[in-house]
Amino acid sequence: MLLSARQRQELIKYLFSEEMQDADAADNQCCRLQSQGPQTETGSAFTEIKMGELYFCLEQRLVRVSGQVIELTAKEFDIFALLITHPKRVFTYELIMELVWNEDYTFYSKKAVSNHVSNLRRKLKSAPDSPDYIINIVGVGYKFEAP
Repeated sequence: MLLSARQRQELIKYLFSEEMQDADAADNQCCRLQSQGPQTETGSAFTEIKMGELYFCLEQRLVRVSGQVIELTAKEFDIFALLITHPKRVFTYELIMELVWNEDYTFYSKKAVSNHVSNLRRKLKSAPDSPDYIINIVGVGYKFEAP
């Protein structure tokens, strides 16, 4: 609470960069983060995650379920990218608001995040028996979990 919005954002970026460097393979068994494959225009590889019927590519802003492209809004994609790149980690409503909207969460309500996540979950649900990738942690926030 003593940090400004900009300082909180810098702290969060720092923590995530450290977490990604320290993550070992055992923590990320549910998905494969691939850095080979097609090259972007800058020469670096695409960040792709494939798990079962789900395909995610960060640089192309592409999500497919069962081979079908899922049309997501910019905020829906950003929320999904945050969750899928940090599987099993619970993100609070406030943290999602800060990371995705890049603004102080006190100006928005939890309802904004809930609405976007609800739409995202509906779009990812290709069939009634298909898995729920985004899990609601009641009163706290959301996490991504592979089936």
